[in-house]
Amino acid sequence: MIKAEFFVQLIGASFFLILNIYLSKQGFSDPEIANFISYRFLAVMLLAFPLGFYIKGKPLKPFFILGSLGVPLVAISLILAVQNSFFHYLPFLFILWGVVFTLFQVSSLPYIMRNTTIENQSHAISLNYATHSFGTILSGIIIFLFAQFMKEMDEGIILLFISFLGFFGIYYLLKIKVDLVIPIKKGLQWKSYDWYLLLKAIIPTIIIAIGAGLTIPFINLFFFHNFQIESSGFAIIGGFSSVLVAVLALMVPNIKNKLGFKKGITYTQTIAVLALVALATTEFLVNYWWAFPLAVLCFWIRTPLMNMAAPMTSELTMNYVGKKNQEMLSAIMAAIWSGSWFFSSQIFRFLKSEGLPYAYIFYITAVLYGFGVFMYYLLILDYEKRKLKMIKI
Repeated sequence: MIKAEFFVQLIGASFFLILNIYLSKQGFSDPEIANFISYRFLAVMLLAFPLGFYIKGKPLKPFFILGSLGVPLVAISLILAVQNSFFHYLPFLFILWGVVFTLFQVSSLPYIMRNTTIENQSHAISLNYATHSFGTILSGIIIFLFAQFMKEMDEGIILLFISFLGFFGIYYLLKIKVDLVIPIKKGLQWKSYDWYLLLKAIIPTIIIAIGAGLTIPFINLFFFHNFQIESSGFAIIGGFSSVLVAVLALMVPNIKNKLGFKKGITYTQTIAVLALVALATTEFLVNYWWAFPLAVLCFWIRTPLMNMAAPMTSELTMNYVGKKNQEMLSAIMAAIWSGSWFFSSQIFRFLKSEGLPYAYIFYITAVLYGFGVFMYYLLILDYEKRKLKMIKI
């Protein structure tokens, strides 16, 4: 499953790196690009929650296969629509893109929790998160090589090439032999979920996701407009940051064992927030030669540290809500991230149309991040208290 997810993430990472720049070069404004991106998140927000109900008690392999086929097909269709000026199809294709991504996104964590032992959960979750980093590294290398040796190929051709590579994921899915299913009673078991626990688990994620949606999808535009960094340049910047993300993600189990959730999550996220503030401030310093290296350095600090906390927060919340709530939590988390990013993209569109600098938008993200980190700290305290009670019982 994780090998197959790598190919899905390869496409997602390549689109993250250069799609916005490609659309910008095709004449789309920043607010228009933000509007297109928001459609993808709207689709996930609407689909993820009912999908969480539906997958409970069902094999997950069929959802992986649909996602692995759908992601490259929709990605190819999207680029062809841009190339042939079928712009009126773009909102529909971005919505469809969100749908096929959701099939994989919502199912991956429940599959890991069902099919791994407690001893291997941290390693499996960390490796699952690392697939995005590995995908970004490989896509960054491909984008850079195209820019160096096939300069006549624009970003659209590169994205088409990477999208076709994504079909290789089907090969690994067909080899899946283990797909455990936890039996449930028939019908919609709304009352079987611990909604109070779920609510407490998702509050920090909501806050952080709203902040992230104002910044992460548009970070390439920040470098493009402020430092004139083209696709190949940002591919290298993003690719190297993903090397750091992958390395740190694989170190998460050891770090969690040494520091615990409290220090492991709060320390890494706090440093990441400070790096984001410094990154945003470089927009006011673009006339100095050292502003660009400082921006890149801050990006390389923020990205791996913020992502490093993600496997720990996922393991924390999955264990906090218990086994019977895990499919629903995965669905809610997917809906939260995409729903928050949908609304954040619309907010970003409004703020940019009003002429607000990127720096001020990134500062808003930093404030929300800081509040989210504090809420995670409170959740960890409650988790440790509940765990201590269980031991005493």
